[in-house]
Amino acid sequence: MDRFIGLDAHASSCTLAVLGPSGKRLGSHVVETNARALIEVLKGIPRSRHVCLEEGTLSAWLHEVLEPWVEELVVAGVGKSRGPKDDKRDAFALAEQLRIGAIETRVYKARGEFRRLGNLAKAYDFVVRDVVRVKNRLRSVLRSRGVGYGAGQSVYAKRDREQWLAELPESTGVQAELLYEEHDALMALRVKAEKRMLAEARKHREWHMLKTCPGLGPIRTAELLPVVVTPYRFQKRSGFWAYCGLGVVMRSSSDWARDPSGRWVKTPVQQTRGLNRNFNHTLKRVFKGAATTVIGRAGDEPLYRHYERLLDGGTKPNLAKLTIARQIASIMLALWRTGEEYDPTRLEATE
Repeated sequence: MDRFIGLDAHASSCTLAVLGPSGKRLGSHVVETNARALIEVLKGIPRSRHVCLEEGTLSAWLHEVLEPWVEELVVAGVGKSRGPKDDKRDAFALAEQLRIGAIETRVYKARGEFRRLGNLAKAYDFVVRDVVRVKNRLRSVLRSRGVGYGAGQSVYAKRDREQWLAELPESTGVQAELLYEEHDALMALRVKAEKRMLAEARKHREWHMLKTCPGLGPIRTAELLPVVVTPYRFQKRSGFWAYCGLGVVMRSSSDWARDPSGRWVKTPVQQTRGLNRNFNHTLKRVFKGAATTVIGRAGDEPLYRHYERLLDGGTKPNLAKLTIARQIASIMLALWRTGEEYDPTRLEATE
C-alpha cells in the first residue's frame, strides 16, 4: 500500500510526515540530519514509499542518499508560504501535495554518471567567479586613485604591474599588491580546476561528441553535461529552450469581448514579450556565450550566415543572437539524441 512521505529538512534535524493513500495521517518522525538515521526511519515505513522534499541546500545530497530506498522521490520547487508554519505542518503539506498530484514544479536532481563532473564543473565556476571578482577589485583600486588605462592595456599582466603600482601612493599600493597576489593564486587554481574538469569530461563519450557543436568547445560542453544529464528529459525543443532561459513568454489580459452580434471574439490586446525568468543560469550562460562565439568568429559557418540574413531582414541584433543561441541548443540536443558529431553540411541542406 502506498505511503506518501513529506520531508522537511534542516541543517540539524529532519521532520518526516506519513500519509496513507486516503490522506489519513499515519504518523510523523523527527530525526537527526544524518543519512543512516533517515534510511532507518524509511525502512520502518511500509512500501511503496513516495517521498517529497523541497529544493534547497540539502536536496541534492538527500536525493542521492534516499533514492535507492524509495519508489518515488520528488524534489519540489519552493512555493510561497502562507498562514501558520512549522516543520511538522510543512512536512504534512508536502506529503499531501504529492498524494494529490499538486506539485507544480519538479526539480531534476539525478546526476547519474556525471555526478563527479558536476562537482568539478561547479568548483571551476566558483574559481572563475572569484577571478572576475578580484580583477574588478584591482580595476576599482586604480580608478579610485585616478589612474587611467586604455581599452587595450592590461592591468593584470606581471610585466606591467610595476607601472601601475608606481602610480599609486604607498598607502594604496599595499592593497593593490595583496590583490595582485590573490589574483595570481586564483589564476593558478583556475588552471588546475580546468584541467581536472576536462580530465573527467574526457571519460564520457558525450563530451567528445557534443564539443563539435558550433560555439561550445571543451569547457562549455563539460559544464552543460552534468546539468542536462540526458536529452530525453525534454520532449520538445521548446521545453529545453525554456529550461535554458531562451523561451519567449507572451502575456495578455482581458482577451475576450462581445462583437455587435453578441458573439465572444478575441480582442487585439497588446501582448508583452520577454524571456522566461525561471531557468538554469549555467545553461543560459553557456548557450549565449556559444552564440557570441559563433557571431564573433564569423567564417564559413552556416549559423553565422543565418545571423547575417536575420540582420539583413530587419531583425534586431539582440533578437538575432537569441535565435542563434536557440539553434545551438537545438543542435546540441539533436546530436546527443542521435549520437552523431556536428556536420555543417547537413545544416546547410536544411536552409
